[in-house]
Amino acid sequence: MRTLITGGTGLIGRALIDSLVADGHTVTVLTRSPQKHQSSLPSAVTALGWDGKSAAGWGHLAEGADAIVNLAGEGIADGRWSAARKQRIRQSRVDAGRAVVEAVGKAKQKPKVVVQASAVGYYGIGDASPLPESSPAGQDFLGQVCADWEASSAEVEQMGVRRTIIRTGIVLSTKGGAFPKLLLPFRFFAGGPIGHGRQYFPWIHIDDQVRAIRFLMENEQARGPFNLAAPNPPTNREFVQKLGKAMGRPALLPVPAIAFQLIFGEMSTVLLDGQRAVPTALQQAGFSFAQPEAVAAIRDILAGKK
Repeated sequence: MRTLITGGTGLIGRALIDSLVADGHTVTVLTRSPQKHQSSLPSAVTALGWDGKSAAGWGHLAEGADAIVNLAGEGIADGRWSAARKQRIRQSRVDAGRAVVEAVGKAKQKPKVVVQASAVGYYGIGDASPLPESSPAGQDFLGQVCADWEASSAEVEQMGVRRTIIRTGIVLSTKGGAFPKLLLPFRFFAGGPIGHGRQYFPWIHIDDQVRAIRFLMENEQARGPFNLAAPNPPTNREFVQKLGKAMGRPALLPVPAIAFQLIFGEMSTVLLDGQRAVPTALQQAGFSFAQPEAVAAIRDILAGKK
């Protein structure tokens, strides 16, 4: 299988690359800094430069490709959201999707599938209601960014290319994303619920994230949006109790919402607000989670330093 990955140097991309290469597949990663990243990628992977907004220099690789996985976009949880950074978060995603559309449009033999990244933030600030994939987009910043992100590559469907959308929850990994920010207070025996703790916490083990992406790449019947989050999402209070149990730490000290807001600004919504996103479509398609239980998943992550 020949796969192109945009945003392949991030947390999810690197884990996906390792999985594909381990099974003997050919992978090309599109990155703004190919020389910087080539040495840290598996030798079987080619890092190719791109401008993040067009098919210039790489579009020919879409010809007959088995899959294009579009993960590109400035990190959501990497720092405070200034007005300029919010613009970069949105524009980087829209530009990458349009570049994929450009490449697919020029290909005579179209790729078999485009996997379009998104996030459970698509649903906005949720209440206690379960959110299957048919739920509407939220009207907040993340909801609208995700809606624009998903729409950016929609035109490939009109070209006859199968497209799946992965609305990812909080990925459990020590190597990046929001999870390490949760771990920090527990390492100092100061962990507890964030804010009121009643917000839902849709999480997924990094291994299940990769398995789900590959399942959707290979399942020819899979189309449209899929929530990539473990079944039965807990509230934040329930999750941190499980986190404390997995680490052998107390989970008694609540972290005031104001503390996260002071440190992370508007970006704190990633942890202070939540969505009860449920993997309805993914399970109906036949996917089975290897790590459906939080305590076991956290212990596996920490033991393997994944």
